[in-house]
Amino acid sequence: MKVSVRTLALLPLAVPALAGSLVPIGHAQPVTEIGGEKIVTLTRKPISSTKPEFTSVTLAPGRGMELLQVTANFPGKGNVDVLASPDLTSIKKMLDVDDDANGDFGYRLGAVFLVPYPNRIRGKLSADGKTLTTEWKGHTITLPANNIGAKPDAERHAMHGLILKSKAEEVSVEQVPGGEQVSGVINAGDFGGHWLSNTQLVITIRLTAEAVDATVVARNVGAEPEPMAIGWHPYLNLPSGDRSQVHVRIPASKLAEVDGYDNVFPTGKLLPVEGTRYDLRAAGGTPLGINMFDDNWSQIDWENHAATVQVMDPAAHYGVDIEGLSPEIKTIQMYAPPTKQFVAVEHQYNFADPFGKEWGSMDTGMVTLKPGQSTRWQVRLHVFVP
Repeated sequence: MKVSVRTLALLPLAVPALAGSLVPIGHAQPVTEIGGEKIVTLTRKPISSTKPEFTSVTLAPGRGMELLQVTANFPGKGNVDVLASPDLTSIKKMLDVDDDANGDFGYRLGAVFLVPYPNRIRGKLSADGKTLTTEWKGHTITLPANNIGAKPDAERHAMHGLILKSKAEEVSVEQVPGGEQVSGVINAGDFGGHWLSNTQLVITIRLTAEAVDATVVARNVGAEPEPMAIGWHPYLNLPSGDRSQVHVRIPASKLAEVDGYDNVFPTGKLLPVEGTRYDLRAAGGTPLGINMFDDNWSQIDWENHAATVQVMDPAAHYGVDIEGLSPEIKTIQMYAPPTKQFVAVEHQYNFADPFGKEWGSMDTGMVTLKPGQSTRWQVRLHVFVP
């Protein structure tokens, strides 16, 4: 049974108005739209007195169906933020006021979907530095050069796909056993002239007590073959605020060597993790300590048909499983800066710079969609007490 889209009203005590004046206490306007579309909140009441349960998901159809907030109830604690995101008023300012033309602020909070490519792509930079060109099977692809490192010799590159500002259509919420789900359609076309065919995306988020499921189906509705990769960028919250004691388990045996943590470009070498600080395969995970991570793991050990990463915060008696459920997922990127209280765990089809010559003839994870073909990416979240 489909029901109308519902919005979440948040009434902060006092926030800066978009025009710059201060909104008086008690008169702040609720945030109901982001990206020019109504936000959507799925909710359910917890029923267990012993097990944690998901209770809400808030997302923005006006920003590529990005998950803005996820909460889960832990008995004795109440609702805990699963995603590291600010309040909705701050999110609206970031995405509707402060953001750039590409929508890059979208991957600085919540959990944004990355299509038709997660991660970085290098290429020949245009004279004005705004675009770059790369090649796929003899075809030229022109992309926005929307990212660059901080060092003087950093190289501008494309990053994190082309739907950061896309609006979803046909958004609907319906009841499902044990919860609710929302779906939206993004008629992406040729992604603003940057891709080789036309694509339609159907993004679905399902909320139940046990899980939050995120699914993206990409279908080639054009007349030409096209490469396709799908991923996301969830900032997972660390409730204790003590990142050093957080444990992470990534069941993968290879790491993509990079040129450093500024460009973070792959060299084309896959290195064994055994005996290094990148070996996070131990049962119960490995403490992050003060280590910096912005790395890509591969040769994943699938268990029970899932590529499962665990993030555990022992001090908060909190844990979350991130399960990759699509066989096309070939790599897991983790971004975990030591000064921040989040861990971003990105299940993605592809290696970074998937069209790059550094990889030689290796399969870099891009799926080829012929006209009429589709591919399905799915990731599931669970919460637990370690």
